This record gives sequence, C-alpha cells and structure tokens, in this order.
Amino acid sequence: MQRHGCHNLVFSSSATLYGYPEAVPIPETATIAPINPYGHTKAAVEQMLNDLQASAPDAWRIACLRYFNPVGAHPSGRLGENPLGIPNNLFPLVSQVAVGRRAQLQVFGGDWPTPDGTGVRDYIHVMDLAEGHRAALDCLMSEAPQLITLNLGSGQGYSVLEVVQAMEAASGRSIPYMITHRRPGDAAISVADPSQASQRLGWRTQRGLEDICRDGWAWQQQNPKGYESASPRPAH
Repeated sequence: MQRHGCHNLVFSSSATLYGYPEAVPIPETATIAPINPYGHTKAAVEQMLNDLQASAPDAWRIACLRYFNPVGAHPSGRLGENPLGIPNNLFPLVSQVAVGRRAQLQVFGGDWPTPDGTGVRDYIHVMDLAEGHRAALDCLMSEAPQLITLNLGSGQGYSVLEVVQAMEAASGRSIPYMITHRRPGDAAISVADPSQASQRLGWRTQRGLEDICRDGWAWQQQNPKGYESASPRPAH
C-alpha cells in the first residue's frame, strides 16, 4: 500500500468487541471488553489501525465500522447468505427451518432479562450496510486524513421470538422452535446507538425487520439448498 500510495482503509469491525455492555443502546465510547476470540480479533485490529494512523496522521484515512448483526439478502433474491455447515447465526437458521432444510430452531436461552426471555439484537439489512460503507468512504475521501470509528446499526432491537414471528409472516411457513440452554459468551441485549453515523455520514438504516425477512426469504426460497441448488452458469 505504501509503495502504491494507497492510504485508505475501511475495516469491518463488530459490536462483539463491546462484550457485555454496561448500558444500551451502545455508543462508540462504551468500554471495549470482548468476551470471545472473535471479539478479541476485532479489538486487536482496531488497535493496530489506531497505531497505524497515529504513525502518519497526515496520510491515513481509516474507518472502523462496528457492525450490529448484518442480515437479509439482495432484493433480487440472487445474492444471499449461504453459511457452510450448521450456521452460527440466527437468521440463516430461521430461514433454513422455514424452507424445510432443518426440522426446528434451537433458541439459546428463554430466561434472559428481556421482555419475552429471549436475546435481543440490533439487525441491519445488508443493503443498508453496503450504503453505510459507501457513505464512510465518501466521508474519508472528502475530509482531511483521519480515523473514524462508527456503529452501523438501526438502534432498534428485536428478540429471537420476534424474528421468528416476522419470518413466519414473510414466508407463510410455520417455524417450530425449542428453547434450550444459553450459550457461553452471549449477551442479553445488544443494540447500537447509531447517532454518530447519522451525524458524521448522513447515513441511517432505511430497511426494517419486515424488509430483512422478505428479502432473506426470497433468496432462501430460490436457493433452498444454498448455492448448491443454483442453476449452472453457461461456459464462456
């Protein structure tokens, strides 16, 4: 990058580096206290980027974007999330149960301190996330070299059972679930304070849970076995 005069970086960070948040919604000034290896890697890279920018503050333009649960798919249904093996995240599991690929959903914990006892998360449509990246890059390129750290989230939390209900409505399918034990390293609630992204970038989410489920289901319905079931592309 130095050799070619490239000093612009947008880093995919994560809300996982906040660990168990002291308060919600979570601002960027919240304590960095990751509780799992994934969160530790994000915190480590952020520190490296801060050091890099400090080493040449008149050169580097860097954005650390802390994602809050990106989900959904492109509205065309052609691009979607296709995890290999058993998914670790809620939305692919809900979609796979809806399409009949899995028998039921495991809900990890029904005794969290939330309105219905299931974990609450801030979900952001992947198209909103893409637009957040573009806004961050536009900001970096139009202003003096700097490092900006911003939450990319909606500021709205939904529980696991609310997600299940929304996907049932979008798919017209029943989604059986079973409540089981909590997973180590999970937090009860994780919701962004996205006000800084709004102020600095003029960006905020435009799509809600209904849009997320509609677009995610469109992709899953067209690709019931993931991309394995996609039609082969013609050779060129």
